[in-house]
Amino acid sequence: MEKLSNYINGAYLAPVDLKYFDNFDPSTGEVYCLIPDSDEQDLDLAITAAESAFPIWSSMSAEERSKILIRFSEGIEKRMEEFVAAESKDNGKPITLARHVDIPRAVSNFHFFATAILHFASESHYMEGVGINYTTRKPIGIVGCISPWNLPLYLFTWKIAPALAAGNCVIAKPSEITPYTATLLGEIATEAGLPAGVLNILNGKGSQIGDAIVRHPKVKAISFTGGTATGEHIARTAAPMFKKLSLELGGKNPTIIFDDCDFEDALTTTVRSSFANQGQICLCGSRIFVQKGIYEKFKNAFIEKINKSIVSYPQDPKAHLGAIVSEQHMEKVLSYIQLAKEEGGQIRTGGNRVFLPAPHDKGYYLAPTIIEGLPYDCRTNQEEIFGPVVTISVFETEEEVLAAANSTKYGLASSVWTTNLKKAHRVADQLDMGIVWINAWLVRDLRTPFGGVKASGVGREGGWEALRFFTEAKNIFVKVD
Repeated sequence: MEKLSNYINGAYLAPVDLKYFDNFDPSTGEVYCLIPDSDEQDLDLAITAAESAFPIWSSMSAEERSKILIRFSEGIEKRMEEFVAAESKDNGKPITLARHVDIPRAVSNFHFFATAILHFASESHYMEGVGINYTTRKPIGIVGCISPWNLPLYLFTWKIAPALAAGNCVIAKPSEITPYTATLLGEIATEAGLPAGVLNILNGKGSQIGDAIVRHPKVKAISFTGGTATGEHIARTAAPMFKKLSLELGGKNPTIIFDDCDFEDALTTTVRSSFANQGQICLCGSRIFVQKGIYEKFKNAFIEKINKSIVSYPQDPKAHLGAIVSEQHMEKVLSYIQLAKEEGGQIRTGGNRVFLPAPHDKGYYLAPTIIEGLPYDCRTNQEEIFGPVVTISVFETEEEVLAAANSTKYGLASSVWTTNLKKAHRVADQLDMGIVWINAWLVRDLRTPFGGVKASGVGREGGWEALRFFTEAKNIFVKVD
């Protein structure tokens, strides 16, 4: 059986202790490769490599770094189908989704930051008759990038690309559930001409190697995407060490549909925003609020469309939904469906595990689930489920829906559907969210800040925000008289 390797100092290495654990194919429930169970010994090798590489990489011009990152982008694109197949198998998502979203976005991430660093400018402030202040921005040094399992290469590169562009050396850890495409990225790094030690990829468990990265005194910044509980642990650990932190955490996103919306557009997009990637996207809208005037019409049309969705193995070109990422996560989602029933919710469609014919009969498949009749403040509507499960509720007034939408501890994203421009601006302004889409969902301009408020995280990713995070600012004053 294939054993994955760590990528340290430009080479693929087995874990020092030669320990591995199983990697499961979600579509079949079977083990298909082994993952290094890395520990502090492996981290020490990576830290040593990064320390040696930092003077080389940080002293390169932005133009030189940009050319190497462009080659990263081109390298992934040339091997598109290989990355697509690996991502789909590792994560359980439909291969069509990996082909049209995940891997193209990884290509874009490298290309965007390769060019963005060429235009990243510092500031100057002239004090009349006194002098000039100017700001320099230098790379931090060694940074840790820890990414989740739902959009594996997409979010892995979203962190690595700006960190490298800014001149840092990176210790990166992909999710232990979906490590395959991150491991392949080492090959691209070598082919692109990245100096050895600039990017080091360590596989293993978050509780072990992930925690070691966070605790290591030579890792000066941590960029993490994942669950809120893990984010709390990272913050408690890293804050006393005065590390820079960027935490993109959970969400419980509302979709607000007013009765003056473009009905067909709202309906079609809400199907996608509810169940894309089996609902395993932090930006999915899991709480749907529909105004009373169109509630019954929308609910019935929504259920009808979802009933036509095909749950199938990832390689099936007809699949709308693939497998849940792991058995453990599938059981968590099923437990929330049971909780919803106990809280008085009515399952309007779905709510069950789906069994496919062999060889996928042991795969982790769930039917897309719509639940009605729950109060906005129940646990099902307050806690992150992160699966193909949505609730649908009726509202009458703006004030009512805003209170419900803002009631959770999360504040990541929201979609608002209305043709009334004044209403759209007014509601968007009052939503406690880091991102609000009006008459759209998941439209991403890589120049814009990405992140949430409250328990959805700290800091912002994307554009200049990412390059600012991965650099340290210094003010220099020059007296002129």
